[in-house]
Amino acid sequence: MEISAGAVKELRDRTGAGMMDCKHALAETGGNVEKAIDYLREKGLAKAAKKASRTASDGRVFSYIHTNGKLGALVELNCETDFVAKTDEFQNLGHELCMHIAAAAPQFLTSEEVTGDVLEREREIYRQQALEEGKPANIVDKIADGKINKFYEVNCLMDQAWIRDGDKKIKDVVMETIAKLGENIVVRRFARFNIGE
Repeated sequence: MEISAGAVKELRDRTGAGMMDCKHALAETGGNVEKAIDYLREKGLAKAAKKASRTASDGRVFSYIHTNGKLGALVELNCETDFVAKTDEFQNLGHELCMHIAAAAPQFLTSEEVTGDVLEREREIYRQQALEEGKPANIVDKIADGKINKFYEVNCLMDQAWIRDGDKKIKDVVMETIAKLGENIVVRRFARFNIGE
């Protein structure tokens, strides 16, 4: 199948992928640009998963202060090289994460950071709620486990739905940036400040 230069250019403009990668993706998907985008994302995320084990010891600290001056966020975003830290994509990710943190108010970075006592307290609350709703005792623990997963999605930054696209989690947005930039990127830590809290 003959792939037009226009289709390759459109795919490059929309994905930022290399010319040969775009041409190959279009050949694999019969010239369908939308399917080629999905194809490139799948391949890129597979490569990104391999890169996620590499050391990210460079990066930047990003900040966001809301226009009223009463809400702000800081985030440390690490990558492998200073070169990537200076790219527009990396800078954009840092600023987007700060705005997300300010808006979504996560309490933890990942589910692994949630302490056992917090989990136990939440689990007990969910068990009691289920019992008070008259749920059978044999499924109360399963209900509590399901609500713990929801707790992670609400309170852990990497598991939260991204404010700009609810179909993606923050960890997906980071993985997409890893795939695009070709380096490991790690959200190391964050802080959120709100007057009166």
